[in-house]
Amino acid sequence: MSTETDVDGGDTGDSLTLALAQLHVDAGEVEANVERALAAVSRAADRGADLVALPELFNVGYFAFDLYARNAEPFGGETFTRLREAAADHGIAVLAGSIVEDLAATESVETPAADGFSNTAALFDADGERRLVYRKHHLFGYESAESELLVPGETLETATIGGMTVGVTTCYDLRFPELYRRLVDAGAELILVPSAWPYPRIEHWQTLSRARAIENQAYVATINGSGEFEEATLLGRSSVYDPWGVPLASSGDEATLITTEIDPRTVVDVRDEFPALRDRRR
Repeated sequence: MSTETDVDGGDTGDSLTLALAQLHVDAGEVEANVERALAAVSRAADRGADLVALPELFNVGYFAFDLYARNAEPFGGETFTRLREAAADHGIAVLAGSIVEDLAATESVETPAADGFSNTAALFDADGERRLVYRKHHLFGYESAESELLVPGETLETATIGGMTVGVTTCYDLRFPELYRRLVDAGAELILVPSAWPYPRIEHWQTLSRARAIENQAYVATINGSGEFEEATLLGRSSVYDPWGVPLASSGDEATLITTEIDPRTVVDVRDEFPALRDRRR
């Protein structure tokens, strides 16, 4: 049985309050997992957060590969609809970490030029409006069936939330720094990374996340899950790194809610003080 605690990362001034919901995820227990997500949205709103982010495949569980097809939903399906409504009800922006999206069943503007299933995240603003869709670009093949079961995304979007330009990548994407450069070139100041990162690769998880913050002089927030699967155990350790790579808030491996303040002025100040991005040679 999981328990949840709350962790505060401190206040850096007049800024955006970010919450990371490190949820306990039970394989295939979609209703229970979604209820935990909705409760986390409510709790984050009660704590004054402007934006709350959820982990990768929080509803079905990343390592529940045999349940992907059975639990796939169109973009406008029940999971995203409930979280979109929760965002509007609580007046808080929500990154719905990701779900298995049934591309063939998705209709309207979100439909990509492909069938099959996708690892899809959506960002809803505090009015419940869709602001960003991200389909995971790099699909994991090492001891994982993800690359066999899903198709990769092709588009990369940013959105403005609380005065900050926000981008999204997912888990394994952390190993591909060129993706983050593209987001920074598009103006990203905060990059959210919903994940299902397992033991034992703790050093990779922490080092790659911190490196992406340092080299792009941007906030990077990694949102991991908690829980055990037959094939793996999620290591938690969700964290927020500032543009210097300094951790502002972090967790252990149990379910928790992290909140911290982030300031878009810090991104500007760091890039002005140490103009590494301007020194790039293309």
